[in-house]
This record gives sequence, structure tokens and C-alpha cells, in this order.
Amino acid sequence: MDPIYLDHAATTPIDPKVLEVMIQTYQEVIGNPSSIHSFGRQARKVIDDARHKIAKYIGARSRDIVFTSGGTEGDNMAIIGAAMAHRKSGKHIITTKIEHHGVFRTCEYLEKQGFEVDYLDVDRTGRISLDDLKSKLRDDTILVSIMYGNNEVGTIQPIREIAHLLSEHQALFHTDAVQAFGTVDMDVKDTPIDLLSMTGHKIGGPKGVGFLYIRDGVTLASFTHGGDQERKRRAGTQNVPAIAGLGKAVEQVAGHLSERISDCLLARRSLLGALDSSGINYRINGNPEHFLPQVLNLYFPGTNVETLLTRLDLEGIAVSSGSACTAGSIEPSHVLTAMFGPDAAETRSSIRISFGSGNTPERVAQAGTVIARCVHDLVESGKAGETL
Repeated sequence: MDPIYLDHAATTPIDPKVLEVMIQTYQEVIGNPSSIHSFGRQARKVIDDARHKIAKYIGARSRDIVFTSGGTEGDNMAIIGAAMAHRKSGKHIITTKIEHHGVFRTCEYLEKQGFEVDYLDVDRTGRISLDDLKSKLRDDTILVSIMYGNNEVGTIQPIREIAHLLSEHQALFHTDAVQAFGTVDMDVKDTPIDLLSMTGHKIGGPKGVGFLYIRDGVTLASFTHGGDQERKRRAGTQNVPAIAGLGKAVEQVAGHLSERISDCLLARRSLLGALDSSGINYRINGNPEHFLPQVLNLYFPGTNVETLLTRLDLEGIAVSSGSACTAGSIEPSHVLTAMFGPDAAETRSSIRISFGSGNTPERVAQAGTVIARCVHDLVESGKAGETL
């Protein structure tokens, strides 16, 4: 059987049209965008065009878009930049227990710098409580950072409600939209987000490039120093081909959003249908109503996630878990731990399946059959071991 890639939440194959634009840019655009001669102006136009496409897609202005190296830099730039710029107004930050490490560890860093961070709990579906957020807000709260859609279980947070709640408060609102961008329609006019970070390689774009949206009037402290690029907000010569590729990737998303969502939902139904037909025991981790269509986290009672991932890899099925393997040991997902508790079986027996380009319903169903067989074998071998 040919390998089947079902780990698009980790990274996506580059879109051929994106690659074509990047190659053309590498070949034809040689100038430094900060140079004033014609070669520099040509490079700057490529950047300006990409910035315009991105801004238009999220309802922003071009000047509000700052190009970064990806989601982690965008998260750091937003959180550290906001904290340092507004610390005279307070040192209190609110985030959640299920953030990506790009946010989570940045907040931990700020705690060491004297900031106070509240980490919101989530329910068993991975959603925060708005009432809990309200109760944690203080006069000295300067930043709230809550991810748009979770990268492990796919749960979407009530971003619009949070944004409007904070519009009457001094706290800036940052959202890590890395996983949600491309399958959720985003409009920063309708949803008054102050800071939004994303990365290109989750939407068929190149690795190593992303952007941070900064609402007009929001001040951030810079932590890279040098030239005046990106309106003095991020020093360093821009990666012109990568930015051109990012612009094309966003353009592709904008033109095929409904199709992309439908394809992912169809793949989801195909995989679940195969599991249902097999009769194996499983449960979906996440919110049944508010979820990213491309992310499916499944709990298989009686299995060990590390063993299951190894078996599936040998079968040619690429999926992942919310766990990080280090030196042969496995650390439970902090997301599943927040949802179910540190000793819950879900933290030891769940995998993440994520869909994207190239995943036809037939191939996904085929993968589902293989997953079901591997789960069945592991469960039965576990039962046999218990009887010995």
C-alpha cells in the first residue's frame, strides 16, 4: 500500500502553484526590497502585493501586516512585545492551559520576568468558559492570548465573543490562528482582534514564513534591532520568494475556502465511517459543534499511543499524537491533560489525524481500515497479556 499522509496539522505539502510563484521569484527578482533602484523596487512590489492579498483576506489594512518567520516568532513578537510595551499599565496576562508551546512557553518566560499569568481551564471538550475569563480579568490585565482553534483536538474557542468582551477593557487580545487559518473565515473588522499570528506551511505555503496582524494603534516593543524593515517593527531583509509564496497560499485559501472545508469534512466522515464499520471502540476528543474540519483526535481504549503510532507508521499511515517523545519516554499531551486530568486514559491512548490536499475519501477510508485493524490487534494482544 502506498503511504497515506494524515498529519496535515503538523505541516502541509506545498501547493504546486505556490512553488511555481516562488521559483519564478527566485529566478526573476534579485533585488533587496530596501534598495531604491529598479531591482529593489521590483522586490518591494512583490512584498507589497503579498501584503495586500493577506490584508484583504482578513479584512485588515496592508500596513497592519508584518511578515515573520512563522507562528512561533509571531506569538513571541505579539506576547513579549505587548507585555514589554504596556507593563507600566500592569503585569497581568491571561492565557489557557491548552495553548501551543509558542504561546505557553513564552508566557512562562514572562513569568520569570516578573509578570503574572493566569492559565484558564477548559472543559472536557477543550473550550474555555467566558464567565471564567471575565472573573480572571483585572484592572491591571494587559494581554489576553487565546488560540483560535486547537492544534491537537481541533476545538474552536469563542473568539468573537472574547474579542467583543475585551473591546471595553485595556487588555490587548492576541490569538494564535496558526491551525485555524485556512479553514475558518476570519474578519478582524467584525471580530476586533488586536494581534493575530499565523504561518504559511499549514496552508500549502512554504516553511519559515508567516505574518503577524497588528491592529492600527497597537504598540509593541521590538526585540529585533537593526534596519527599518516592516515599518520598523521587524528588522532584517525580507525573504522575498517565501513572502511571495505565502501571498499565493493565502490567495489559494481565499479562493477555495468552502471547497477546502467540504473536502476535510468529507475525509473526516470517510475515516469515521471506516472505523464504525469495523466495530472497534473509539471516542472523539474535542467539541462536537465547534471544531476545525481538518483535525480529528481519537481515543482508542486499551491501546498505547506510542505502540499504535509505531504500528501505523510501519503500515504507511502518517498520523501523530499530542505527545512528545523524548529519549524513548512519552510525555502526556498537556492539552488532553487539561481536558481530562493527568491520570486519564485519554492522555495515553489518543492519536491525532489531520486532513488536507491529496486525501481522497477512498484513501482516507483505506487508512481508517488499517487504523481499525491495528487498534483491534493491540487491544486483543493486551487482553491476551492480562490472561497470562
